[in-house]
Amino acid sequence: MSAVQHARSWMSCAMLLSIAVVGCRTPVEAEQMVFPGKNWEVASPESQRVDATKLQEATALLERTVGKDGVHELLIVRNGRVIWQGDNIDKVHGIWSFTKAFTSTTLGLLIDDGKCALDTKAKDVLHLMAETYPEVTMRHFTTMTSGYRALNDEPRGTYLHGPSKTSFLPNPEPLFIPPGTKFAYWDSAMNQFANVLTHIAGESLEELFQRRIADPIGMNRSNWNWGDLGIEGGFTINGGSGNNGGAMKISARETARFGLLFLNRGKWNGKQLLSERWMDEATRVQVSASVPHGFAPRDDEGPGEYGFNWWVNGVKPDGKRKFPGAPPGTYCGAGHNNNYCFVIPEWNMVIVRLGLDGNARDRVWSDFLAKVGEALMNKN
Repeated sequence: MSAVQHARSWMSCAMLLSIAVVGCRTPVEAEQMVFPGKNWEVASPESQRVDATKLQEATALLERTVGKDGVHELLIVRNGRVIWQGDNIDKVHGIWSFTKAFTSTTLGLLIDDGKCALDTKAKDVLHLMAETYPEVTMRHFTTMTSGYRALNDEPRGTYLHGPSKTSFLPNPEPLFIPPGTKFAYWDSAMNQFANVLTHIAGESLEELFQRRIADPIGMNRSNWNWGDLGIEGGFTINGGSGNNGGAMKISARETARFGLLFLNRGKWNGKQLLSERWMDEATRVQVSASVPHGFAPRDDEGPGEYGFNWWVNGVKPDGKRKFPGAPPGTYCGAGHNNNYCFVIPEWNMVIVRLGLDGNARDRVWSDFLAKVGEALMNKN
């Protein structure tokens, strides 16, 4: 079957699956949505049916609990309008593993174009994958179920999950086999994923993302850039995972545009930039809670809450939601140092918080989101 046929097959399945999820993921009050031009429209919380005093209580709670950077890089958007912003939302820095959500977005573009499918095998693009990883697909990479690891992936201090600086060289001993049977959050696998995607695209992921997403949604080019891991096979390979200098570097203000695109299921001011099918699939649980872990030191995350490199407010193996204080449809891109972008369809809201200050537990974010929910004057 050709790549185009594979893509069409996936699209047909995705259309059926999306029927089940669109109902609870469609934003409320979508008719009130606006899109920023060069600048965001700033509105009072009350004008967007949010209690300003209670919203301030929510941001104060986050400031006390999240880390030393507090809420300086916090931005809250409802109905496409900024209703709360910190004083440093134009600060640009790396967002670590949140980069992974940008990587999977380029996969969505390539699938929409018919250049590959979720079931396209990496070995058909990079032949060096054939010997040890012949069954690894795009789906395995984007769900962290590939079992891939690179040479020199031995722990680097406390960095255990795929720190190799030679991530394009396959390790002859996989984390597990066959792919798809376990979940292992692994950075070198994501970098190899970016390598594969770049060779499919025939250009760097940064170039693809800028032309198809960043420029159309008005991201300020001065306030974002995608780090790279050097040249491989004639192409610049942007970091797929966010480590080793390959992270997306971006401000909270520009990140919010990315979140708003997802809130609107790939449509920006009337133009569909990414298919609704991709958006719905990328942001729902793709790794069942019953899938075992393939890497014991990080066995407290993933199954029941992982989509296509987005974290979903799903039900984990312990029967609890990732963020019990947030609506079920909530999902986020997340990276080290408290770099988060929450998309909350039920509230028609995007919340971005970037920083450089450690890793708050899910409970911190859940408690904050619960307080934001209390501020809504028209909760669904």
